[in-house]
Amino acid sequence: MRKIYIIGALACLVSACKPSVNITVPPTAGDATFTEYLAIGNSLTAGYADNSLYVTGQLNSYPQRLFEQFATIGDRGAKGNFYQPLLHGDMGYPGPRKVVGLVGSCLGDTSIGAIDLPGFAADAEDAKAYVSGGPKNQVNNIGVPGIRIADYPVDNYAMSNPYAKRFYYDVTKPPLEELYSRVRNLHPTFFTVWLGANDVLGFATAGGQGDGSGNALPVFGNYYAGNDITPNAVFKRYYDTVVSVATSLGAKGALINIPDITTIPFFTTIPSNGLYISRQTLADSLTAFYASLNYVFHLGYNQFIVKDHLGNMRQSVPGELILLTTPLDSITCAAWGSFRAIPQQYVITTEELQQIKSATTRFNDIIYAASVRNNLAFIDMYSYMGTLQAGITYNGINYNAQYITGGAFSLDGVHLTPRGYAIVANKIIEGINKQYHSTITAIDVNKYHGILFP
Repeated sequence: MRKIYIIGALACLVSACKPSVNITVPPTAGDATFTEYLAIGNSLTAGYADNSLYVTGQLNSYPQRLFEQFATIGDRGAKGNFYQPLLHGDMGYPGPRKVVGLVGSCLGDTSIGAIDLPGFAADAEDAKAYVSGGPKNQVNNIGVPGIRIADYPVDNYAMSNPYAKRFYYDVTKPPLEELYSRVRNLHPTFFTVWLGANDVLGFATAGGQGDGSGNALPVFGNYYAGNDITPNAVFKRYYDTVVSVATSLGAKGALINIPDITTIPFFTTIPSNGLYISRQTLADSLTAFYASLNYVFHLGYNQFIVKDHLGNMRQSVPGELILLTTPLDSITCAAWGSFRAIPQQYVITTEELQQIKSATTRFNDIIYAASVRNNLAFIDMYSYMGTLQAGITYNGINYNAQYITGGAFSLDGVHLTPRGYAIVANKIIEGINKQYHSTITAIDVNKYHGILFP
């Protein structure tokens, strides 16, 4: 997914209760075979977290957790090692990961929040082509941060994506050819596909500064701009092709749909009514300033002043979204959202929100149809991750979609913590067991950490 810069907020994690996991049925493969597992996807599959890729995140990816559970199956369970294009350390690649630290403000005070890892130094070895320890240099996890379904037919794609460039067989070939190569090499018996989020997310994280109509045209060749929503026909053609390649040698698998990205902390942490007025004189000044527009301000929380998707200055309306990338100092000390409008690249308007939701629904319909047509497990992550908005209790721990304190999302507000990835893996296991009559054991998510504090 796209590179994200974040200013954090004061936070602390809830403590864990002692886990209670009761295994009543031995793990069995059911109607599937898990001996050779291939994970296909984007940054969520790669284990991306805290605004970067680093080895601890990779080792806590949901495919790693799935493989470990597949390996507990005696007959037709996973064998050997699970090979990922691992980095050398935890500094972050290609930029620093986010950690919890002290954040200064324009008022001269400090608070606890998300900062770049102090002392970051790029490791030159991480940029080199990855050589797997697997047979024939096989990589079992080919999740590529940033990749879209729209990118799969694009020649030379890996030349412009450093994550793909590290391990692709031939960086001049399109991702579809890379997938062909991996399938022909590994001969997977089981696979997962979690793709499609970036075909919507780029438009959303750009504040709707792209073509959200679903009718975007390629900017050159068959390449679509990163902040455009992928056309429906393009998404269907190449998603179906990915599934066709993955199943070409008889493998069974699971297709995971696109979460509702507008419910994740990146879009929900700063509310549209986040303009807090503590003095009546300020409320009166703002009311007088916007008298020609009939905006009335009062003590307490008010709707921010924003620029909409047409560039018009207006008061936001409930339900519109302010991005986590919005510079907080500009709100605090430069009067953004009050006497000055928050620029449109930091705002998702009602119209843009509808475009995002409509595209997500269209793409998820395609994913579901592919699962039915190919008799594959369908994992409804849209509904499941949406429950985090209201909050869920899992193994004695409460989770929600709050930034930092929610427990499941990492410091970039988009990707997951190790514990969050374990929760996702359990949802996938549930769907696999249902589809293939297997009895794969659920993961004890309490073994894995959320956000770490100094």
